[in-house]
Amino acid sequence: MTETTPGDGDLAARVAELELRVAALEGRAAAPEPVREDGGGLLAYEGAVTLHHELAWKIRVQPEPLLGLPDGPRTEVIAALGSPVRVAVVRLLAAEGPQPAAALQAAAGLGSTGQLYHHLKALTGARIVEQDGRGSYRLRPQATVPVLIVLAAASDIAGQLH
Repeated sequence: MTETTPGDGDLAARVAELELRVAALEGRAAAPEPVREDGGGLLAYEGAVTLHHELAWKIRVQPEPLLGLPDGPRTEVIAALGSPVRVAVVRLLAAEGPQPAAALQAAAGLGSTGQLYHHLKALTGARIVEQDGRGSYRLRPQATVPVLIVLAAASDIAGQLH
């Protein structure tokens, strides 16, 4: 475990992430951040879905601190979702719930388990997918709504929602 001091640049971001995790584990949305008076603006997204269990998520963040976060973790998520095979796996898990590796391999049209595990490694490394205790894979509950929102935003940018 790395020791941090109040002077660490990413301490506020780490505390905010922990607050989001606790809120997700408790099944509630995190407390919204107040709108800034200086005109800095506010970005927000939220969602509530009942796929395999009820999930609700709400994020409000000011652009300035968001742009100051380290790029590594977020680009890892974007890269993990940048593959049609991985998106097929995510879509199946969102639609059908936890699945064994064989079902994921078939849905993604992969010829070998080695190919599947290559893609699962990217998805688990980005904290999108996790393996449950029964050997199946599932979307992490804390990632479900944000991942669906990323897919919705990508669809919007691509002109698919208009």
